[in-house]
Amino acid sequence: MLYWLAEWLGFPGVLNLIRYLSFRSGAAVATALIIGLWIGPRFILMLRMRQGKGQPIREDGPQSHLAKKGTPTMGGLMILISLMISALLWMDLSNRFVWACIFVTGGFAAVGFLDDLDKVTKASHRGIPGRVRLLIEFLIAGVAVFLIVSRTGTDLYLPFFSGIVLELGPLYYVFAMVLIVGFGNAVNLTDGLDGLATFPVIIASMAMLIIVYLSGNAKFAEYLGIPHVAGAGELAIFAAAIIGACLAFLWFNAPPAAVFMGDTGSLALGGALATIAVTAQHELVLVLIGGLFVVEALSVIIQVFWYKRTGKRVFRMAPIHHHFEQLGWPESTVVIRFWIVSIVLALAGLATLKLR
Repeated sequence: MLYWLAEWLGFPGVLNLIRYLSFRSGAAVATALIIGLWIGPRFILMLRMRQGKGQPIREDGPQSHLAKKGTPTMGGLMILISLMISALLWMDLSNRFVWACIFVTGGFAAVGFLDDLDKVTKASHRGIPGRVRLLIEFLIAGVAVFLIVSRTGTDLYLPFFSGIVLELGPLYYVFAMVLIVGFGNAVNLTDGLDGLATFPVIIASMAMLIIVYLSGNAKFAEYLGIPHVAGAGELAIFAAAIIGACLAFLWFNAPPAAVFMGDTGSLALGGALATIAVTAQHELVLVLIGGLFVVEALSVIIQVFWYKRTGKRVFRMAPIHHHFEQLGWPESTVVIRFWIVSIVLALAGLATLKLR
């Protein structure tokens, strides 16, 4: 919005700064952070008044979680409000990649909101049927992928190698949709402990901000041997807004959490990160950067598959962060060690930029 205004005025004086992605990215972080911190206390109070008993706690989960009973959920709305205001304020809204990312983020947030609302209303941790939720998510992802691929093509670039490309053709649409839906749900599964998902999302967003900025710059992309996607750099501002919004949310979500993110936030953030990766044509790098989320999702898949086949469990409890809790690790230990893993994986993902 401000970009349009500055462009219409001809970028006079100090408004010339709005030309630069670096300035608008920094401004997006600050804007989202300030808005999030400002609305946080009022928003949490409103959620407490409306939800009463808060998010239902699984009786078969770690006993330490029972003390969290009454903590309100849907805190992801706080993230979405500050994120969207900041993004719409500082991004170039004539860029179709911007609208693809906004569409996925808003669409997945709506699905998550309905799921959270169903849980709170029925005082159950089940939510809306999984098949219905996945169907809607795939439809949302399909629209976004169509918008993106019409500009980027259907090639899949392999990390660590320069010039090696898989031409997937129509299969790329399926691959990209699965990535967006899968990553959204992977972040959702990770959101089980105070601050566990929020900080790794911040780290992954920092990494994707760097990647999408470099991919959108022709000179940097040529030097590093990565695909150049004209206009992709604009999503660096969206990634920056995610960072600011999540930092504000982490202020209230730090142990002991005053509010839970819920599916409203986790689905939206995961979907947004995957959409940025698809736009920058760094889909497989995201799998490395977000490896923590991938492992969390795989632990659930493995647990369900093995239990149905043998009646036995691979992990004491899934997702895997609960497994470590059952081994006797304090919640704070699990969270901080998982944060460290997320930092290491993000650095490994960024290393692929130079190893081509």
